[in-house]
Amino acid sequence: MTTSPPGADATSPPVIRASGLEKRYGDVRAVDGVGFEVRRGELVGFLGPNGAGKTTTMKMLTGYLYPDSGEVSIGGERLDGPGRLAARARIGYLPERTPLYEGMRVDRYLAFVGEVRGLSRAARRDAVARTVAACDLDEYATRRIRTLSKGYRQRVGLAQALVTDPEVLVLDEPTSGLDPVEIVRIRDLVTRLSEQKTILLSTHVLSEVEEVCGRVLILAAGRLVADGPLLELGAALEAEEGEGLVVVLGAPEEEAREALAAVPGVRSVDRVSRSGSGRLRFALTVSERFEVAPRIDELAHARNWTVFELRHEGATLERVFLARTRGLLRRSATEASA
Repeated sequence: MTTSPPGADATSPPVIRASGLEKRYGDVRAVDGVGFEVRRGELVGFLGPNGAGKTTTMKMLTGYLYPDSGEVSIGGERLDGPGRLAARARIGYLPERTPLYEGMRVDRYLAFVGEVRGLSRAARRDAVARTVAACDLDEYATRRIRTLSKGYRQRVGLAQALVTDPEVLVLDEPTSGLDPVEIVRIRDLVTRLSEQKTILLSTHVLSEVEEVCGRVLILAAGRLVADGPLLELGAALEAEEGEGLVVVLGAPEEEAREALAAVPGVRSVDRVSRSGSGRLRFALTVSERFEVAPRIDELAHARNWTVFELRHEGATLERVFLARTRGLLRRSATEASA
C-alpha cells in the first residue's frame, strides 16, 4: 500500500480506478492484467519501454478503446456503464499526436472542440477564454495553428484537453520532440495545472517525472511492475539488490571493469561511461558501501589509478526503471522467439 503524495486527497475515493485491464491485438497481449488507482490531486508518472502497453492503457482509461476484460471507472462511474458519458466528461486527453486543424485559428479551433463536446455558445466562449489564459496562449489566440512553433502547438493540444474543464488529465508524451526551452515551459504548465487537476503523465523523459511527479507507475511487457512514490521504490530496490556506488577513475577500462567486479561486496557493474577528458564513470551495486568503498580505494592505490570521485548514489528513477523492467522484458523476448 503506497502513501499518498502531497496534494493528493487520501480520504476521497479514487478518481481513476483500473482493474484487471487486458487488451490483445491478434496474438499479441498488449496489456495483461493492469490495475491501479489514482486519487484526487495526484500527479502520477506513467512509464515504460516502447511497446510496454502505455498508450493502449491510456486509450482504455479515456474510453477510446474498450478492454477485452477488466474495467475502468472515472469518478465512480464505469466507462462501459450507464454513466459512461458523465465519466468521459471528467477526462481531458492529450494524445502523443494531437489531431489539430492547422488551417484554423487557435480560438476558433478551441470553440469547435467545445461545440463537438456539447458546450453551449456561451459556455464555449467562456471555455476558450479560460483555456487560452490557462495555457498562456493570449498572444496567439487569433493566429492560425500552422504558424505556431511545435511547443505552442502542444499548448493548443493541452488547451483542447481542458475545454470542458475536466477533473482528470491524461497526457501522452506532452514534451516529445520539443527543444529544451519548450520542454521546461510545458513542464511548468503541467505543474501549474496539477494544482487543480488530477494528472496521469506518460513520458520517456525520466528527469521530468523525478522533477514533478509524486508517484510513479511502471509498465513492462503489458504488466504493472512498480507503483509508488520514488523514495519508496528506491528504498525497496536497495533493500533487495544493494546500494549504489559511483566511482570515477583514471584507468584502463577493461582492466578496471574486471577488477571492480571482483572486489568483495560488489554485486554488479551496472553502467560504464567515459567523459571527454577520458575519465571512466562506473555505477556499481554493492552489498554495503561503507565496507566496499575502502576496498576500492585500496585497489586503485595498488593499481596506480587516480580516483576522482567515490560516492554513494541513491536508487535513482533510472535505476528503478531498469531494474523493474529488465527481467520481464528479457523473459518476454525469450517467449516471443520460442
